[in-house]
Amino acid sequence: MKISRRNFLKGSLITLFLSGYNFPVYSYSKKKNLVVIMLRGAMDGLTAVPIIGNNDFKKQRKNLVLEKSLKLNSDFALNPRLINFYDLWKNGMGTVIHATNIPYTKRSHFDGQNLMETGSRTPYAIKTGWLGRGMKLSNLERNSLALSLPIPLLLRGVPKNDNYYPTKGKLPRKEILNILKSVYSDRSEKDLVEILEIIQKKSNNYSNYKLSTNNKILGYEAGKELAKIDGPRVAVFEVNGFDTHVSQGGVDGTHSDCLDEIDKIIKSLKKGLGKQINNTLIVTLTEFGRSIKQNDALGTEHGYGTAILMAGGILKKKQVYTDWPGLKKKDLFEGRDLNSTIDSRSVYASAMSAVFDIDFKLIKEKVFWGENLENLSEKLFKV
Repeated sequence: MKISRRNFLKGSLITLFLSGYNFPVYSYSKKKNLVVIMLRGAMDGLTAVPIIGNNDFKKQRKNLVLEKSLKLNSDFALNPRLINFYDLWKNGMGTVIHATNIPYTKRSHFDGQNLMETGSRTPYAIKTGWLGRGMKLSNLERNSLALSLPIPLLLRGVPKNDNYYPTKGKLPRKEILNILKSVYSDRSEKDLVEILEIIQKKSNNYSNYKLSTNNKILGYEAGKELAKIDGPRVAVFEVNGFDTHVSQGGVDGTHSDCLDEIDKIIKSLKKGLGKQINNTLIVTLTEFGRSIKQNDALGTEHGYGTAILMAGGILKKKQVYTDWPGLKKKDLFEGRDLNSTIDSRSVYASAMSAVFDIDFKLIKEKVFWGENLENLSEKLFKV
């Protein structure tokens, strides 16, 4: 069977990565966590957070308009499949950034996903992720763990990042590893010796982890780890399936099913975190949005502007933060897509500044190469 780009992006596989262990934290009040949920395939911001009472939108999506929704304010509503996000919203722990995207307009999944993880403007020019670089800047680089293969590009750039993938095979015996260490330690192979030490730790520390693609299990386990005072400070999830060219549907459609996966992760994270949800920020990340007009297959095409969902106690308040561009044809990007008026990298840079307690200007210079990003920290977060 030939694998096309579209087939490659189908499905709703969910994986989890945990990073930033053993950061010197002395009290729960000082430990803040960042959770990124990567949404592969291009999440439709207007299915997640539709505009209320817009006739231009209704005409373009006669078969895709949500039958019901949850009101956020006078202008925007929420897909009812995001009910757990809505519960956090009502308690002041939910925010939506609308009409936003990375500065990429070519609509290629592979290029777009590369850029959403690197934070660059040029596909494949950078080998590290913006989150990895931010963690390195924050000294979150010791004994990191990813519960999957491979470590995502988003997290790369942190020295000594580690991963664990349970298999039926067994790790080498401790005696063998000790022999290898002794051989190479005499040859100043410092990095190799450190890698061998990491392998030894795996058999002792990670043997209880069970690989799962069940979002409830992954979210709950991640929440419990993040809640530990000596646990990780960063978790990254991946959810596939948002490339809905065919039969996108409404509330019970394929795209809303993917939103339901996000919502289940949020629910289980909250359960695992307990009170630490107050010191945690959850953000979504996707490569671009989807076209305004439905296609002949009752789906949507690749677009531009989309939305970011954020949840957790680090948020300043419940709000839909947007510089809304409008949905008339003259307002659309290339006459077909929701425009992007907010560089999403400004949101992620501000998020890292708030969670990692690093000056925004430093993140802007060291992580995003001095790009012209707006500091949104005071508008979005408790700082």
